[in-house]
Amino acid sequence: MKVTLNHITKRFGKTTAVDGLSATLEDGRLTALLGPSGCGKTTLLNLLAGIIPVTGGKVFFDDTDVTAWPPEKRHIGLVFQNYALYPHMTVMGNICFPLEIQHVPKPDRLERAAEIARLVHVEELLLRRPDELSGGQQQRVAIARALVKEPHLLLLDEPLSNLDARLRLEMREEIRRIQRRTGVTTVFVTHDQEEAMSISDEIILMRDGRLQQNATPQTLYRQPANLFAAAFLGSPPANQLYGKLQEGFFILEDQSCRLPLAAENAPEGRLLVLTVRAESLVPDPDGFDCGVEDIFEIGKEEIATLRLGSASLRVYVSLEDVKLTKGDAVRMRFRQRGVFLFDAETGARYL
Repeated sequence: MKVTLNHITKRFGKTTAVDGLSATLEDGRLTALLGPSGCGKTTLLNLLAGIIPVTGGKVFFDDTDVTAWPPEKRHIGLVFQNYALYPHMTVMGNICFPLEIQHVPKPDRLERAAEIARLVHVEELLLRRPDELSGGQQQRVAIARALVKEPHLLLLDEPLSNLDARLRLEMREEIRRIQRRTGVTTVFVTHDQEEAMSISDEIILMRDGRLQQNATPQTLYRQPANLFAAAFLGSPPANQLYGKLQEGFFILEDQSCRLPLAAENAPEGRLLVLTVRAESLVPDPDGFDCGVEDIFEIGKEEIATLRLGSASLRVYVSLEDVKLTKGDAVRMRFRQRGVFLFDAETGARYL
């Protein structure tokens, strides 16, 4: 099922939680709602679910206007952050409960629940109660309960936030597997960019209730629409240099360094932000001078902190390619990809 959001707005008193957001969630795809805490992700999810009413705009499921429909008419499955399992019921009872409400005959609901339990790998746990399950097992049961009624739309509200790092990785792979297996259109709320990048087909990036960019993970990373998108995505965060353009050079704000930079569309004399991803700086004997401030080893790679004029840059350095030592002088250049230029005030992209 395709979901269309048409200028959706939600206000709580004088606070605007979602501000005129328009987007299309394609049928059978997993879309992540990504952004910092308080940006409106969960509010938007609740608007999709019909839990709270919109202030303005419309929600369409395929070509049907469901803006005023209550949750029970929307054919959705919802998985909460805390899973919200019924503690007095067994796993089988929890999974069957939505079908029981729909008055599905007992033999049919037991058969369907057993099938879904196998899909999410909890078939051996059907007689246990929630307090006898691990966090990952509880999550699987919550997903099974949401899927058993064959929803047209599956909504997941930060379902991994209560799990440890290793289990988060395992469960996000499981969610992706289950979503592909069922083909249900899915919306996944997260503030974790790595999670969103690894699990989703599309990302809706939000800030202060407004859409910043709607794109595939690769496009969002490689072609950020604005300064916020470039800064929010990436680990380590992209380097940011503040300065101005003058006659083909980018000059740091305190004039401690001049870098050659061709940016025909960017205005001279205006404060700009040169944003460079850590993998987009490479050694080059004909490049600009830097000093090595520190080295951090991460698995098979190193991150070097370089001094460029008054600025500090984080750079990925492969251990097999080059060996840097604290205090070294090194010449670097920018790659063609992963280097962007933005307006410091508006965030608009020039390069």
